[in-house]
Amino acid sequence: MMKQLMIVAFAAALCGAPAFADEKPSDDEAAKIKAVLTEWGCEGGTYEKESEASGVFEVDDAKCHGGQYDVKLDSGFKVTDIDSD
Repeated sequence: MMKQLMIVAFAAALCGAPAFADEKPSDDEAAKIKAVLTEWGCEGGTYEKESEASGVFEVDDAKCHGGQYDVKLDSGFKVTDIDSD
């Protein structure tokens, strides 16, 4: 019984956590993201900057080598992850 109560309390805490919205990157950041994507043979997509102070950038639906991908970049504009969309 105690274990079930702890699970319910943990789930409630997760649901009550504040959600962080992503921000639009600045024009300078967007230009740097675009330059990196071009180096990787990618273009387009929707740029976002995570607002949790992690400095991570996300590009949704970039077109790369005939496919569509989601790309993540760190705060130094280095690609950390590319996932097929």
